[in-house]
Amino acid sequence: MQSHNLLIIDDDDGLNRLLEEYLGKFGHHLTCATSAAEGLRTLQRQPPDLLILDIMLPDQDGLSLCREIRREYDLPIIMLTARGDVTDRIVGLELGADDYLAKPFEPRELVARIDSVLRRASERHNRRQLSKQNIATCGDLILEPERRTCSLAGVELELTSTEFDLLHLFMQSRGCVLSRDQLLTKLRGVDADVYDRSIDMLVSRLRQKLGDDSRSPRFIKTVWRTGYQFVGSTR
Repeated sequence: MQSHNLLIIDDDDGLNRLLEEYLGKFGHHLTCATSAAEGLRTLQRQPPDLLILDIMLPDQDGLSLCREIRREYDLPIIMLTARGDVTDRIVGLELGADDYLAKPFEPRELVARIDSVLRRASERHNRRQLSKQNIATCGDLILEPERRTCSLAGVELELTSTEFDLLHLFMQSRGCVLSRDQLLTKLRGVDADVYDRSIDMLVSRLRQKLGDDSRSPRFIKTVWRTGYQFVGSTR
């Protein structure tokens, strides 16, 4: 059983106390706030793993509070309402809530929704981390393999599939000298027409798109009689 820090913003003291005790049985620690202002102060001091937010609060509408929180924090939000209005549910989800539960509800259902929302949030986080790890950067040159995009100084470059794969190969092998034969072997599966001389042409086209100068290379250096090296200068 994994423990999480939860925050509930709801002006119903009785419900808060009941949930604090009940969620504790599942290893969760629940902090309670009975107003939007108190909830925001608590959130700022220590952002929770998940927020339970009531729509009807004494000092601010829960929907507007959800919008405000979502602008500053990337955390899972479950919204509660006593009205059971479909419009509220749609608006809440559009504002960034991850789930919605109408009062009255069984505490066990809330636990199930908390577990589900936290699991989805964890999966999103893991995907983002993996995506970040896969992004290759060198100064203002950014290559994203999963999206097959490359940008330089914020401007997206229009690379052919083979140019993209060649640049990716160079960036993965930063500092290593790659012979034409090595490049040919790596790229053969991408373009069967690639042969020794066309590697030079391919590098030349890639350099043009990168604004690179072979005589004073910022990215790709020619190693005489051997091949090429990605130097990744950030001058």
